[in-house]
Amino acid sequence: MHRLAEDDVVERHEDAEGASRPPLVVLEPLGGFLDQAGIGEGPIEIEPVGEGHSNVTFLITRGDAEFILRRPPRPPLPPSAHDVLREARVISALAGRARVPRVLAACEDESVIGAPFFLMDRVPGEVITSEMPQALSAPEECRRTGEELIDGLAELHGVDWEEAGLEGFGKPTGYLERQLRRFTGLWEHNRTREIPAVERVGAWLAANMPESGAATIVHGDYRLGNTIFSASAPARLEAILDWEMATIGDPLADLGYFATLYVDSGDPEGGLFELSSVTRTPGFPSRAELIARYEEATGRAMTDIVWYQTLALWKATIFMEGNYRRAVSGTTDDPVLKAFGDSVVALAENAQELSGA
Repeated sequence: MHRLAEDDVVERHEDAEGASRPPLVVLEPLGGFLDQAGIGEGPIEIEPVGEGHSNVTFLITRGDAEFILRRPPRPPLPPSAHDVLREARVISALAGRARVPRVLAACEDESVIGAPFFLMDRVPGEVITSEMPQALSAPEECRRTGEELIDGLAELHGVDWEEAGLEGFGKPTGYLERQLRRFTGLWEHNRTREIPAVERVGAWLAANMPESGAATIVHGDYRLGNTIFSASAPARLEAILDWEMATIGDPLADLGYFATLYVDSGDPEGGLFELSSVTRTPGFPSRAELIARYEEATGRAMTDIVWYQTLALWKATIFMEGNYRRAVSGTTDDPVLKAFGDSVVALAENAQELSGA
């Protein structure tokens, strides 16, 4: 968890006048908003949650009330990115239908804290990253954790998004075509050199694109690190977090992405896409077992799952090249991004090997 910077939170808007960057939270107008919404009483205590690479998340305590505030990062922001009100809409629509926190209030008035924001319940439990909580470390609980991840995804994909009030949230047809078109264009923008594997995999994806089944809600970043699990056994997926990439589209894009990030105990150590090695812990199901569990739960055929996994790897390659471009052009001095050069090539070659392109 990162710490609050001195200029992250101010009491009043005028306290930030002349500052080099705007604050993230302004306490006095936020308190007025909370009073109107009937959320807590008295002084506001605020604590950052997570690393803040995406939408900014704070834990707010006010009297007996404890809740989460989500807002965009500081500007400048890319068009249509970090739309927290859109995120609040999908979470609200999923209340009682999927495992999501309860949205308490949303505010589009930027004069309150300087940006749109929404408030949601703090769901008690564990965000599992580098190691299993002691209470869930037994092999049978690790297995249950993996199974719960798949069951939660299958539940999400079973929600009738029209009945949930999400008309217009995304286009239900042409999702895969738009993905290929968007990322082909992004590659032209991000590329710093010739990487033949990216071109070959892109061509393979276009030539072998499956026909999507019925559209569902798609999370867009479904993985263990974006969930909350129970703090005690038996392991239970309590809530799915980070909905800013959600849309309506092909559900197997979520499964392919999940399967690509999921680390099997037998996978090579320290892989390029290994965000968390915790699923190497004894007891976790294999990737193949979880794909089969999803197939059984949803009735969707896994005939083209390699295509969807390849899509996830190809998109990650293009994203990483964009980060590498920022590093070599001098717009960031992040040493991690500067080290992406060879990794991008290796990831593209992994995608080519997986697809057989």
